[in-house]
Amino acid sequence: MAEQQKEPTIARIWRGRTRREQADEYEAYNYEVGIKPLIEKALGVQSFREDRDTESEFVTISYWESVEAMARFTGGDPTNIHHLPRDEEFLIELPQGVQILRLEKSHGRTA
Repeated sequence: MAEQQKEPTIARIWRGRTRREQADEYEAYNYEVGIKPLIEKALGVQSFREDRDTESEFVTISYWESVEAMARFTGGDPTNIHHLPRDEEFLIELPQGVQILRLEKSHGRTA
């Protein structure tokens, strides 16, 4: 019997900013150390980057079947931030939390 497809009900949104001159290095580091583990556990992950004059903002959105699934990944309260080992070196300020949103509807075309 095939495993039932899990549907996302929760989005977890993380934001961080770097100095513009460190953005490329942070993007590569963040992918290797932060995003790859998410890809293995979350139902989906999206990464965004906005370059400004002096800084770059990174946004990561991961999708989860439930708050409990997020808690299993984070090892506790999913609203708590898990800083990467080099975040203090790269980020202008360490984020104090993440945003957790309930997914109401998903709109768009499907394949």
